[in-house]
Amino acid sequence: MIDSVLAQLFTSPDTPFPPEFFRRQDESVDPLFYVQPRLVVHIDDAAIAAIGDFFRQQLPSQGVVLDLMSSWRSHLPNDLDINSLVGLGLNSIEMAQNPQLDDWVVHDLNADPALPFEDDTFDAAVVTVSIQYMVRPVEVFRDMNRVLRPGAGFHVVYSNRMFPTKAVAIWQALDDHQRGGLVAAYFLKSGAWDPPRMLDITPAAPSAPTDPVYVVTARKYSP
Repeated sequence: MIDSVLAQLFTSPDTPFPPEFFRRQDESVDPLFYVQPRLVVHIDDAAIAAIGDFFRQQLPSQGVVLDLMSSWRSHLPNDLDINSLVGLGLNSIEMAQNPQLDDWVVHDLNADPALPFEDDTFDAAVVTVSIQYMVRPVEVFRDMNRVLRPGAGFHVVYSNRMFPTKAVAIWQALDDHQRGGLVAAYFLKSGAWDPPRMLDITPAAPSAPTDPVYVVTARKYSP
């Protein structure tokens, strides 16, 4: 049933998502939930290293990068040669503790999906293991398209970890592959993107299991 619903949403960009997809167990305002800083990582070291390797390959040299739904760690490799990294998140203490951020802004995307940036500001954007908390994803992705420069990539990294009371219902109902299809549908419904791609970047670790890591990535259409 879920696969057929996703297939319809994926192939019919004008079909809206059912509102119940984005309901949560805890519907209180998000700043209340995130008011206490959580200075911990939510995936293991091998998964973090795999994300860093992906960013090293995909983020542009000397670029201006947006870390959407940012926290106290951005998981970019320390040797990445970018111009600046801007964070947008909900907890000022967490972002102030993030050594990779050059600037940051507190902004609740679930209350206001409009990004507080000018058009064509960023050379790339990432959201790392937080997409499951976004309740207005199509609006956010549409505005992300606005603030990215033509040809810039938006990279959505996810795993299977979550705060279940704040993750949206549809995310919790899907398996990891289906979640990639859901994020691809966000791209397809939100504006001028090149076709999205889903990548499995889970690290190979024969001696011990690791957290799975996937990326759905697309570039702003550039005529």
